[in-house]
Amino acid sequence: MSDLTLVVRGETLHLMPERAAFWPAARTLVVADVHWGKAAALRSAGVPVPGGGTADDLARLDSALERTDARRLLVLGDLFHARAGRIATRTLATLRAWRERTAGLEITLVRGNHDRHAGDPPPDLRINCVDAPAHAPPFVLRHEPAASADGYVLAGHVHPGAVLRGRGRRRERLPCFVVGRNTMVLPAFGGFTGLATVESDDARALYVIAGDDVLPTFTE
Repeated sequence: MSDLTLVVRGETLHLMPERAAFWPAARTLVVADVHWGKAAALRSAGVPVPGGGTADDLARLDSALERTDARRLLVLGDLFHARAGRIATRTLATLRAWRERTAGLEITLVRGNHDRHAGDPPPDLRINCVDAPAHAPPFVLRHEPAASADGYVLAGHVHPGAVLRGRGRRRERLPCFVVGRNTMVLPAFGGFTGLATVESDDARALYVIAGDDVLPTFTE
């Protein structure tokens, strides 16, 4: 695994291929758009999709926690995809088993648009829920990106992806971090989410997740 390190407002941040950012000074891992239970919600609506996505996401989260030894997890909105996923028996059993293994981890959710519809997570998952904006100086924590006079904004919501072009008209869209002067948008952490194409410009740079690496990239 190869992280990419930035200094933002005097604080070091590691952009990780696990689709997370690590703030070492605060021993804090930051993710956005987890969308737990999305597959379960779709199946409850009659859409035939495979299961196991929550377990796969938790394995990736465990990898990030182990590599960083983080003591706090910040979720920038959309922890659950929908109410049907939040109450799905199989999803909750998987999450409760994981939470037992991570009992010492402090978790805070900054509510997003899906959280307002899904509702807060069950109390036994021990997740502190707050409304945006939340403050962790020098950072302002939001779900939807918006500049703030109170600090540098960390946000999600967009599910950003960069299109890379190669030989033979090959094109591939990969999740990325969007880093601007006043705001950073994290990639969607959930593996069962779509990507919205974004482009770099004079005001922001893209850092793409390519396998086990996070790399600066240029798009056309």
